[in-house]
Amino acid sequence: MPKDIVVDMPTDMRNQEGHFSTFDLDYTPPKPGGITSLTVDIPALSRIPNETRPPPRWKTPEFIFYYVVALFVIPLMVWIPIHLSSPSHPNYLYYRHRLSPGWMFGREVDNSDTQYRSFRNNILSLSFLVLIFITLKYIYTRSALRSALSIPSDKLYLIPFFLVFSVLYLTGLHGTSVFKIVIILTANYWIAKTSKGSRMGPLLTWVFNVLILFANETHGGYRYASFHPSLEVLDAFQGIYPRWHISFNITMLRLVSFNMDYYWAYNSRGGESLSSTSTEKQRANTPLPLEDYTYRNYITYVLYPPLYIAGPILTFNNFMWQLRRPIDIPIRVQCHYLVRFLVSLLTMESILHYMYVVAIKDMKAWQGYTPLELSMIGFWNLIVVWLKLLLPWRFFRLWSLASGIDPPENMVRCMVNNYSTLGFWRSWHRSYNLWIVRYIYIPLGGTENVALTTALIFTFVALWHDLSFRLLAWGWLVSFFILPELLARYLLPHTKYGQFSWYRHVCAIGGVLNMSMMVSANLVGFVIGTDGIMYMASQMAGTWQGFCFLLAASCIMFVGVQLMFEYREEEMRRGVYRRC
Repeated sequence: MPKDIVVDMPTDMRNQEGHFSTFDLDYTPPKPGGITSLTVDIPALSRIPNETRPPPRWKTPEFIFYYVVALFVIPLMVWIPIHLSSPSHPNYLYYRHRLSPGWMFGREVDNSDTQYRSFRNNILSLSFLVLIFITLKYIYTRSALRSALSIPSDKLYLIPFFLVFSVLYLTGLHGTSVFKIVIILTANYWIAKTSKGSRMGPLLTWVFNVLILFANETHGGYRYASFHPSLEVLDAFQGIYPRWHISFNITMLRLVSFNMDYYWAYNSRGGESLSSTSTEKQRANTPLPLEDYTYRNYITYVLYPPLYIAGPILTFNNFMWQLRRPIDIPIRVQCHYLVRFLVSLLTMESILHYMYVVAIKDMKAWQGYTPLELSMIGFWNLIVVWLKLLLPWRFFRLWSLASGIDPPENMVRCMVNNYSTLGFWRSWHRSYNLWIVRYIYIPLGGTENVALTTALIFTFVALWHDLSFRLLAWGWLVSFFILPELLARYLLPHTKYGQFSWYRHVCAIGGVLNMSMMVSANLVGFVIGTDGIMYMASQMAGTWQGFCFLLAASCIMFVGVQLMFEYREEEMRRGVYRRC
């Protein structure tokens, strides 16, 4: 199921109670109009709300030249994969068998990506399930409020409904494997409660959950018959999705979240309460009363149906505070989010019907391609990776919003709107990023040991995704590629050189290098692997044609980075301050 990787390198530090000391403002929506209306709405940190920004550059001769370049390059980038996907192309026969009948203008569809196919083929069934959930929740709520002596100010009355629906939902998904899940969840809860405020609690929590991940992978989710022959009958009912251990990686994050939040709450001075207008960060970092860390609340949180399969990842504190102090999620906001999802879905369908880049990549049907054509196959494969993760995340988040719980938004920037390695990880799988910061990055020392902490984090993240050398290589590459940006920030800080006219262009050159490294790392980890990237590198650097392409591509990326710089300046002119 959809999983991806994000890590953040924040400058914020926590106080002794474990809370962030930075003041967090509510999100201020951008002023209406302008290109920044496309910015995804999330809570943002406003560091200097009254800071004077430089005048817009959109109408300067420099940026008019950039527009001309973009008007030529972007259509070319779209046309090349469409041309390579034509049935008249000589390589079409190599991958034709991986295509399926489509619905768009008589075109075949490249539905060959296993991960996305499992979502695409079941989207109607999932939508029907959401309607059932929302309808039953509405009926239950009406009944509960009608029987109540007074209208409650919280939504804790929903917990029994969530629990019952979760049991039915998981039984349909995983069959009798639901017992295995409950046993693991109970063991993790026992560790938290027996350790209480002891430092052994976090240690045992991490050891237990990492061992469970390795055991799940090694034993393929276990079979009851392997425990005792008399239990073989339980293996007969495996549910719609018997591979429960694949999605358990997401569940494991929630197990760690509960135990760590309980540990910090037990050792905090406590007493703080939140209002319905609290921010995302406040809800995550404010301990609940100890009586809220119960087994019932724990199971409800871990198995919360809208977020169970793929997230986004929500911390236990945030989840329970939203039940204790419900936040307002207007229908207008939900409808707007639905439109965003449908537009993204249509974009993905158009790509899969007209660009067969996944099938070409899987069959390595790139014989005779020029360096430009090879790069476009890699680039559009990354676009597909971005969309195949964005769509399930937005679908399940939309379900959660309709249920009254607001989880963090993932992917707050388009994949091609990133020039910073650090900013990319903050904006990609944002909810995982927030989890990493809270439960790994800061406990390991944060900014005091950036290089070592980064390497450890990406090693964990790679192994969390899959126990393979390819993703481990990805993790180490990412760790290595972050170092140049950290060094550049140290040697050329904006506070010292930002007023010089040359500084923006030097930063753009750095952005080009960052983008090249990020593309290479993600091609290794999620697209073509180490063998594929070596082939691409030999074609790019081993020929004069490849060298010319690299030079031209670098100039085009320079233009793109300048446009990204100005887009962020426009956001800040309109009150949107973001660290990605």
